[in-house]
Amino acid sequence: MPTVTNNLGERVSRGEAAAVARAISKIEDGADGAAELMKEIYQRSRGALVIGITGAPGAGKSSLVDKLAMFYRKNGERVGIVAVDPSSPFSGGAILGDRIRMQALGLDDGVFIRSMATRGNLGGLARATVDAVAILDAAGYAKIIVETVGVGQDEVEVVKAADVSVVVLVPGMGDDIQAIKAGIMEIGDIFVINKADKEGVYATEKELESLLSLASRDDGWDPPIVKTVATENHGVSDLAQAIERFSTAQLGPRVSSERRRAIARWRIVELLRESLLAHVLGTDGSVAMLNKLADEVATRQRDPYSAVEEIIQAAKS
Repeated sequence: MPTVTNNLGERVSRGEAAAVARAISKIEDGADGAAELMKEIYQRSRGALVIGITGAPGAGKSSLVDKLAMFYRKNGERVGIVAVDPSSPFSGGAILGDRIRMQALGLDDGVFIRSMATRGNLGGLARATVDAVAILDAAGYAKIIVETVGVGQDEVEVVKAADVSVVVLVPGMGDDIQAIKAGIMEIGDIFVINKADKEGVYATEKELESLLSLASRDDGWDPPIVKTVATENHGVSDLAQAIERFSTAQLGPRVSSERRRAIARWRIVELLRESLLAHVLGTDGSVAMLNKLADEVATRQRDPYSAVEEIIQAAKS
């Protein structure tokens, strides 16, 4: 088994697409040897720039990612794309697949596209996505774009792990800006108003400026607002320049170490949470107990809090 794992890690470091796909599947499924593989992968890190792109559904994030990836490819850089898709809580797999709309990119050997499904895991989505990014980094992809669908907690956690976070909005979504400001607004390094050829751009920009003026950042960075029309490739170079400016100004040794220390702590906590959960559910009779307690909670014979306490007590004994 170690020989196979080492061989897979070496193939990933050579940039073999099949090996990259297999490695991501291995960690996503939590297969045997996944932890050992990731230990090796982290030793092969090459310092890729990780760009997190998030925002409300329908904001045109996929088109923006598509054009941004093409921009980097024209500059000769290999690009990895991880698309975090919603999935059925019952069946698992990624609904949107590997991005049907990115057909042109899919034919480019210098681009690797992978969709990650939520699978209903507690924290598993964020952890598996960050591990997938690490695999792409080890494979030599200079730019790695993480696109999330929606603005839920999972997406916020994923984008937190990016070197630069891009929040995508569209004209006329003032109410949406108010609704998401508590979660997304505070982590945005760059804000994009996509579909800027639509009515309401000016009002959206002013409301966004107003909200940003109320927040102060410890790093002193003033998040820029970039207007784009991704479908027509307008403003994409401006976005790339904004990302480069942030990278130059904010990813120096001091700022980078503080940000990455927070990310490292989050990663450890995520892995600890998963490991403890696996340990508790892996004890003798735990599945039977879980099913029994689930029946009792479902029929209102018991509350979920006391059920959790019972499981924890059983794991301790």
